Parts: sequence; structure tokens; C-alpha cells
Amino acid sequence: MLRYHIWTVGCQMNRADSAKLAGGLSRLGWEETERPGDADLVVLNTCAVRAGAEERTFGKLGVLRRLKQQRPELRIALMGCMVGRRHDDLVRRFPFVDVFAQPQHFDDVLAALGVDPADLGGEFWPETVGRQEGPTAFVPVVEGCDKFCTYCIVPYRRGRERSRPVEEILHEVAGHVRFGVREVTLLGQTVEAYGHDLPVRADLGDLMRALHDIPGLDRVRFLTSYPRDMTPRIIEAVAELPKVCECFSLPVQAGDDRVLERMRRGYTLAEFRQRLDQVRRAMPEVGITTDVIVGFCGETDEEFRGTLRLLEEARFDKVHVAAYSPRPGTIAARKMEDDVLDAVKHERLLRVEALQERIAAEINAALRGQVRDVLVEGSKDGRWFGRTRTGKLVHFTGPARVGETVPVRIDETTAWSLRGAAMVGAAV
Repeated sequence: MLRYHIWTVGCQMNRADSAKLAGGLSRLGWEETERPGDADLVVLNTCAVRAGAEERTFGKLGVLRRLKQQRPELRIALMGCMVGRRHDDLVRRFPFVDVFAQPQHFDDVLAALGVDPADLGGEFWPETVGRQEGPTAFVPVVEGCDKFCTYCIVPYRRGRERSRPVEEILHEVAGHVRFGVREVTLLGQTVEAYGHDLPVRADLGDLMRALHDIPGLDRVRFLTSYPRDMTPRIIEAVAELPKVCECFSLPVQAGDDRVLERMRRGYTLAEFRQRLDQVRRAMPEVGITTDVIVGFCGETDEEFRGTLRLLEEARFDKVHVAAYSPRPGTIAARKMEDDVLDAVKHERLLRVEALQERIAAEINAALRGQVRDVLVEGSKDGRWFGRTRTGKLVHFTGPARVGETVPVRIDETTAWSLRGAAMVGAAV
């Protein structure tokens, strides 16, 4: 039997793409293997958002170069956001790679295996459900991005926004549920853009309502949100639908209007705060995470202090922070100077992390003694683990099964997670 190995780095969209490709290869009779050395096909699904992700890929390619020398028959595919429409430089640097495929161009990988995609029929990929381990799954609903923030490479690699038909998404989610998935996360670079381009106009709220009645589906999440696309109608759907979790990923990126303008984010701090207020009025116990970039081109000490003030005021449940690194091909890399010293970027990153650690610890401490429903995802070191509706990671003891929702009393808290015990005999 032919075997494949897929290595994935980057965002949840990449993880969903890898699962989709794995599902397609399995349908063709291929078997997955954990060791690249045992595979007939190795796929590297790559990320270009951060320099660190690219460096990890280069390291993997070095290992595969040696493996290819030992086994010339091995097929190697490089796919994902490192591969643009024009990738001559990658071909020159890595001539041992057999195929370079842009994100979600699964047919290019199959063609390298001698499979003619035309022979599979037009329904092969829409009918293919990504392979999942555990009760959760990521489901892309809108691909690409039209925002063109100055620092971001994604629109150049994933293309313009393209919404999947509602019926196709319903089929995929129902397929996941048949295989034991109980929670799906609807994905998009800007997920609230869903439906703007469909022949019959719909929005994310309409999609959530369509998914809500699927038997066996317990929870629906969604990410990543974009402030200007988040309409009151979508917020209302999240608040009203019992299966949709009260959990938002709402990146702000910076706490100063001048930086936001240089980033070309398309909103002001006042508009961002307005969205936060709308969400919290509709769902007072909502969980909200955000993304922040420190050290963007021209960021002054005062502009950075604006970010700290915003984080102190907004009190997010989690902050994903990164130091700016220029990505070749973006507007910022072409037209702006990366003029903030690396040492200053690092110091600012540490300050954000320290501030957020304190805030998250305070937020989580308020949950001690309370009971929260946890969807069980697995076990580790003698404890079960899973997440609450608002996205809190919980480790707990007591009777449970993967895939069930268990009421858990929270006994201990840190900035990063919660610990507790299952309420015996009270499974939801």
C-alpha cells in the first residue's frame, strides 16, 4: 500500500487543508504514516506569515533533500502560503521538490502522483471530508482575503475572498459529525466576510442557523473576525443560537490610530471599541481573544503605550502577540522602513506578555468555585482536558469520555488554564 506523510505549520486554515488532503489521499487508497522515511509522498504544508515558520520549513526541506538522495522515487510536495503564483525562486532553491502547490490546490499534488484530477469527477473534493482525530474539526467557509493589510502576505498567497456554498459546508459538517466530531470551528481569514460573493446573498449568521439543526453537532465556533465585517445581525445570531459558542477572536493589531492607518486595517480605535461594546452587551460572559503586532514600521514609544492602554482597558481573555517581521512582497516590505530595533521589539513583546499574564490571571481567578461545561477533547498525565464555551482550557479529574460535555467545578486557575473536577453523574 502506498503511504503519505503530511507536515503542517501555521494557522488553523492550514490544519484544515492538510486534513482535507489526507481525506482525499485516503479515498484513493493511500495510508498515513508518522515517519517521512516510511512514506512514498511527503507534503509540507507551509506558512509565510512569520519568518520563524519559513525557517522551520527550510529545516524540514534540508532533511528531505537527504532523504530524496537516498530514495529518488520519493515524491515531495511543497504547498501552502510559501508558494505564490510565481515561485521560480523556490524551484531554483529546491530542485528536488516534485510539486509546488498554492494553498488548497490539492489537484496539483495528485497530478504529481500520476492521478489525473479530471478522472476523479468534479465532486471529488467537495465530497471529501477531512480526516479528524478527536471531537473537534476546522471547516473553512470563506477562503482568501480582500483586506490587503500592509504587513500581511495572505491575500497574495490565498487570493481574493471566495465563499463556499452553504450546501457544501453542510455536507462537510454532517460528514464530520458522522465520524464523531461534536464541535466545528468555521474558518476564514475574515470569517464575517462569508456570503458576500454568493449568488444568493447570505452572511455568517445565516450559515450558523443552517448548521444549527444538524443532529449530533453540539457546538459551533468561528474565527477570525474582522471588526468592520462584524455586523449587529451576526452578533445577534451568536447570542441567540444555543449551539454557537460565545467566543470571539477579534484582532486589533495595535492600540494607536496612526499605526492602524499605516497597517491599513480599515478601522479606528473608536470603531473597534464600539464592536467590543456591542459584543459584550449582547453576551456579558463572552470570551474574547485578540492579536497584537509590536514594533511595526515607525511605531513610537507613545504609540506602543496606546496598545498597552487598550489591553488594560479591554481586558481580553488571551492576547496573541508577535514582533513585526517584514514579509517580502507586502506593501510594508516594499514601501516602509523596518526601523524599530529588534531589541526594542523584543522588549515591547515582553511587556505585552507580562501585562496580559496579569489580566488573564485575574479574569480566570474569578471562575474559582464555578461550574463550566467542558467538551472533552482528550486526556494527558492522568487528567482529562477540553474547553469551555468561551474557549477556556480546562484540565480535570473524574469520569468522562472523549466527545461528551461534562460539567466541571473549577478549583484552581492560572493565566493559561483552569483545573477542576467533573461533577459526577451530571454529564450534559
